[in-house]
Amino acid sequence: MWTRLAAGSLTTALALTIIGCTTKPQAPEAVIEDKVFAVTPAAEQVKAGIMVGEMTDMKVAERVEKGSGRVDTPPHLTATLKLKDASADQSASAIAGAVRYIGADGKPIALEDQRSNLAISSSTYGSGSERLDPGQETTRSVDVDFPAAALQANKLKEIRLELTYIPSAYKDETVDLPVSIAAGK
Repeated sequence: MWTRLAAGSLTTALALTIIGCTTKPQAPEAVIEDKVFAVTPAAEQVKAGIMVGEMTDMKVAERVEKGSGRVDTPPHLTATLKLKDASADQSASAIAGAVRYIGADGKPIALEDQRSNLAISSSTYGSGSERLDPGQETTRSVDVDFPAAALQANKLKEIRLELTYIPSAYKDETVDLPVSIAAGK
Protein backbone atom coordinates (compact mmCIF):
# COMPACT_ATOMS: atom_id res chain seq x y z
CA MET A 1 0.00 0.00 0.00
CA TRP A 2 2.82 2.40 0.85
CA THR A 3 4.42 1.55 -2.47
CA ARG A 4 1.25 2.47 -4.37
CA LEU A 5 0.87 5.70 -2.42
CA ALA A 6 4.51 6.66 -3.01
CA ALA A 7 4.26 5.79 -6.72
CA GLY A 8 1.04 7.82 -7.05
CA SER A 9 2.58 10.81 -5.27
CA LEU A 10 5.68 10.60 -7.45
CA THR A 11 3.55 10.40 -10.62
CA THR A 12 1.46 13.38 -9.52
CA ALA A 13 4.54 15.43 -8.65
CA LEU A 14 6.17 14.56 -11.99
CA ALA A 15 3.00 15.50 -13.92
CA LEU A 16 2.70 18.83 -12.09
CA THR A 17 6.37 19.57 -12.73
CA ILE A 18 6.01 18.88 -16.46
CA ILE A 19 2.82 20.95 -16.73
CA GLY A 20 4.30 23.82 -14.68
CA CYS A 21 7.58 23.90 -16.60
CA THR A 22 6.15 24.24 -20.05
CA THR A 23 7.24 27.52 -21.55
CA LYS A 24 4.57 29.89 -22.63
CA PRO A 25 5.22 31.99 -25.70
CA GLN A 26 6.24 35.47 -24.54
CA ALA A 27 5.92 38.67 -26.46
CA PRO A 28 9.34 40.06 -27.36
CA GLU A 29 10.49 42.73 -24.93
CA ALA A 30 10.29 46.24 -26.36
CA VAL A 31 13.65 47.86 -26.97
CA ILE A 32 13.81 51.34 -25.45
CA GLU A 33 16.38 53.82 -26.75
CA ASP A 34 17.35 57.37 -25.88
CA LYS A 35 16.57 60.00 -28.50
CA VAL A 36 18.77 63.07 -27.94
CA PHE A 37 18.09 66.52 -29.39
CA ALA A 38 20.93 69.03 -29.49
CA VAL A 39 20.26 72.50 -28.11
CA THR A 40 21.97 75.20 -30.16
CA PRO A 41 24.01 76.78 -28.76
CA ALA A 42 24.80 74.15 -26.13
CA ALA A 43 26.13 76.82 -23.74
CA GLU A 44 24.95 80.35 -22.89
CA GLN A 45 26.19 83.09 -20.56
CA VAL A 46 24.00 83.92 -17.55
CA LYS A 47 23.72 87.31 -15.85
CA ALA A 48 21.05 88.05 -13.29
CA GLY A 49 21.88 90.99 -11.04
CA ILE A 50 25.05 90.15 -9.13
CA MET A 51 24.93 86.50 -10.27
CA VAL A 52 26.92 85.61 -13.40
CA GLY A 53 27.95 82.35 -14.99
CA GLU A 54 26.85 80.00 -17.71
CA MET A 55 24.52 77.17 -18.52
CA THR A 56 26.45 74.47 -20.38
CA ASP A 57 25.96 71.01 -21.86
CA MET A 58 22.31 71.73 -22.71
CA LYS A 59 20.47 68.89 -24.41
CA VAL A 60 16.99 67.41 -24.56
CA ALA A 61 16.43 63.66 -24.36
CA GLU A 62 13.41 61.39 -24.41
CA ARG A 63 13.13 57.61 -24.31
CA VAL A 64 11.22 55.95 -27.15
CA GLU A 65 10.29 52.41 -28.08
CA LYS A 66 12.33 51.32 -31.06
CA GLY A 67 10.19 50.44 -34.04
CA SER A 68 6.86 51.83 -32.86
CA GLY A 69 8.18 55.26 -31.85
CA ARG A 70 5.98 55.21 -28.72
CA VAL A 71 7.32 57.63 -26.11
CA ASP A 72 8.34 55.75 -22.97
CA THR A 73 9.71 58.74 -21.03
CA PRO A 74 8.75 62.31 -22.07
CA PRO A 75 11.48 64.81 -22.97
CA HIS A 76 13.76 66.35 -20.33
CA LEU A 77 16.21 69.23 -20.55
CA THR A 78 19.54 68.54 -18.87
CA ALA A 79 22.39 70.99 -18.36
CA THR A 80 24.98 72.25 -15.91
CA LEU A 81 24.44 75.66 -14.32
CA LYS A 82 27.51 77.46 -12.98
CA LEU A 83 26.94 80.63 -10.97
CA LYS A 84 29.30 83.13 -9.38
CA ASP A 85 28.65 86.05 -7.05
CA ALA A 86 30.22 88.89 -9.08
CA SER A 87 29.58 91.56 -6.44
CA ALA A 88 32.41 93.27 -4.59
CA ASP A 89 30.40 93.85 -1.44
CA GLN A 90 27.28 91.63 -1.35
CA SER A 91 26.67 88.01 -0.45
CA ALA A 92 23.80 86.15 -2.07
CA SER A 93 21.72 83.29 -0.73
CA ALA A 94 20.27 81.12 -3.47
CA ILE A 95 16.59 80.39 -2.88
CA ALA A 96 15.22 78.89 -6.10
CA GLY A 97 15.71 78.36 -9.79
CA ALA A 98 13.22 77.53 -12.55
CA VAL A 99 13.12 77.15 -16.32
CA ARG A 100 10.44 78.43 -18.71
CA TYR A 101 10.15 77.79 -22.43
CA ILE A 102 9.25 80.67 -24.77
CA GLY A 103 7.86 79.98 -28.23
CA ALA A 104 8.58 81.74 -31.50
CA ASP A 105 5.42 83.81 -30.92
CA GLY A 106 6.88 85.15 -27.63
CA LYS A 107 4.39 83.22 -25.48
CA PRO A 108 5.27 80.54 -22.93
CA ILE A 109 5.04 76.93 -24.10
CA ALA A 110 3.15 74.90 -21.51
CA LEU A 111 4.02 71.40 -20.42
CA GLU A 112 1.61 68.56 -21.08
CA ASP A 113 -0.88 67.48 -18.40
CA GLN A 114 0.63 65.61 -15.46
CA ARG A 115 4.04 67.27 -16.04
CA SER A 116 5.16 70.27 -14.02
CA ASN A 117 8.80 69.83 -13.03
CA LEU A 118 10.44 73.12 -14.01
CA ALA A 119 12.37 73.69 -10.77
CA ILE A 120 16.14 73.47 -10.64
CA SER A 121 16.41 71.15 -7.71
CA SER A 122 19.25 70.74 -5.29
CA SER A 123 19.60 69.72 -1.71
CA THR A 124 20.55 73.30 -0.85
CA TYR A 125 18.29 75.37 -3.12
CA GLY A 126 15.32 76.46 -1.09
CA SER A 127 16.97 75.75 2.25
CA GLY A 128 18.68 79.13 2.49
CA SER A 129 21.99 77.45 3.28
CA GLU A 130 23.64 78.12 -0.10
CA ARG A 131 25.38 81.43 0.57
CA LEU A 132 27.81 82.80 -1.95
CA ASP A 133 30.21 85.47 -0.79
CA PRO A 134 31.77 87.83 -3.36
CA GLY A 135 33.77 85.80 -5.88
CA GLN A 136 32.46 82.40 -4.77
CA GLU A 137 31.01 79.94 -7.28
CA THR A 138 28.53 77.07 -7.25
CA THR A 139 27.52 74.44 -9.80
CA ARG A 140 24.08 72.85 -10.14
CA SER A 141 22.78 70.04 -12.31
CA VAL A 142 19.65 70.92 -14.25
CA ASP A 143 17.14 68.18 -15.09
CA VAL A 144 13.66 69.53 -15.83
CA ASP A 145 10.66 68.54 -17.94
CA PHE A 146 10.62 69.79 -21.53
CA PRO A 147 7.41 70.34 -23.55
CA ALA A 148 7.05 67.83 -26.39
CA ALA A 149 5.51 70.59 -28.55
CA ALA A 150 8.82 72.50 -28.38
CA LEU A 151 10.60 69.65 -30.19
CA GLN A 152 9.04 70.80 -33.48
CA ALA A 153 11.30 72.80 -35.79
CA ASN A 154 11.23 76.58 -35.19
CA LYS A 155 8.81 76.26 -32.28
CA LEU A 156 11.18 77.17 -29.41
CA LYS A 157 12.64 80.69 -29.36
CA GLU A 158 14.36 80.75 -25.95
CA ILE A 159 14.81 79.09 -22.63
CA ARG A 160 14.16 81.48 -19.76
CA LEU A 161 16.10 80.89 -16.55
CA GLU A 162 14.49 82.38 -13.45
CA LEU A 163 16.80 82.75 -10.46
CA THR A 164 15.66 83.82 -7.02
CA TYR A 165 18.26 84.88 -4.49
CA ILE A 166 18.54 87.19 -1.52
CA PRO A 167 21.40 89.69 -1.66
CA SER A 168 22.82 90.89 1.62
CA ALA A 169 25.48 93.45 2.43
CA TYR A 170 28.89 91.95 2.80
CA LYS A 171 31.23 93.92 5.03
CA ASP A 172 34.86 93.35 5.81
CA GLU A 173 35.82 95.68 8.64
CA THR A 174 38.78 96.06 10.95
CA VAL A 175 38.54 96.84 14.64
CA ASP A 176 41.58 97.99 16.69
CA LEU A 177 41.64 96.96 20.32
CA PRO A 178 44.06 99.14 22.35
CA VAL A 179 45.69 96.90 24.95
CA SER A 180 48.80 96.65 27.09
CA ILE A 181 50.46 93.81 28.87
CA ALA A 182 51.07 94.06 32.63
CA ALA A 183 54.37 92.98 34.12
CA GLY A 184 54.40 89.27 34.95
CA LYS A 185 54.38 88.20 38.65
